[in-house]
Amino acid sequence: MTLIQSLLSMGGGVLLLLAGAEALVRGASALALRVGITPLVVGLTVVAIGTSSPELVVSVQAALAGQGGVAIGNVVGSNVANLGLIVGIATVLSPMAVAPKLVRHDMPVMLGAMVALVAFLADGSLARWEGALLLLGAVVYTVDGIRSSRREVREAREALLPEVQEAMAEVHNGFKRHVMFVVGGVALLVYGSELLLDGAIATATRLGVSEAVVGLTLVALGTSLPELATTIVAARRGQGEIALGNAVGSNIFNVFSVLGPAALVRPIQSVGVGAEVLAVMVGFGLVTLFFLMTGERTRRWEGGVLLAGYVAYIWWVV
Repeated sequence: MTLIQSLLSMGGGVLLLLAGAEALVRGASALALRVGITPLVVGLTVVAIGTSSPELVVSVQAALAGQGGVAIGNVVGSNVANLGLIVGIATVLSPMAVAPKLVRHDMPVMLGAMVALVAFLADGSLARWEGALLLLGAVVYTVDGIRSSRREVREAREALLPEVQEAMAEVHNGFKRHVMFVVGGVALLVYGSELLLDGAIATATRLGVSEAVVGLTLVALGTSLPELATTIVAARRGQGEIALGNAVGSNIFNVFSVLGPAALVRPIQSVGVGAEVLAVMVGFGLVTLFFLMTGERTRRWEGGVLLAGYVAYIWWVV
């Protein structure tokens, strides 16, 4: 595979991942609403997991192929991109309101998940029992979100993500169509992840860089596009709390619900993903928390700092 072919393979894989994530979110949201799940729960779980589904499929595929650097690099790189690139761009475009719950609850959970990942990778691998603990964390976080959401249904109806709004408008339409969206979305995700992964490995070989570097940069950016699109749309529509919540929630699910199942499928070796990169990920989390704690709204210069940090991160990694 030539360099151009490998890049085209990656590009095609990213497009299929975007289409698959969109179909999965739309279909799953509608099905969830049909069975009586509240809109807020749909936003906190289905939409957040849906936008993290490309990372999940790519990391599981990489784990099965024994490419631990790509599996872990994808998640670490996506978490950095969610904060540095996505929150940075959204904040520069439109300063956003900061929900107190995001600062008090979700950001500490995100940092806790990151620190747990750093601790688990101290020996250079992610074992099955560690993956089970991460997956348990996803269950606890989701159940806690469901319980707290019951007190916030009214606010949720006033600040829904576009995907959930569309699902509510179509909630009474055919059941089969929504099932087809889910099945088709999963199929696109699986095939897209294979194209992206094959192209990434070929690109790494051609350019003479490690698989981990490609996972931390190109693959991570490609699988973060659903979060980028969702966050920017929400920010531009004045739904700042949802925009920030989507980025933070996706980071939580990336650690818990992506690496957890991936490690359960097969223990992962963190080849090429060292302590320095993990420290950068935690550092982005701490800086973002500091910015969110210093005011009721984000400020454009804060977004500029996050963007500059992401550019510096890419330059450093490459």
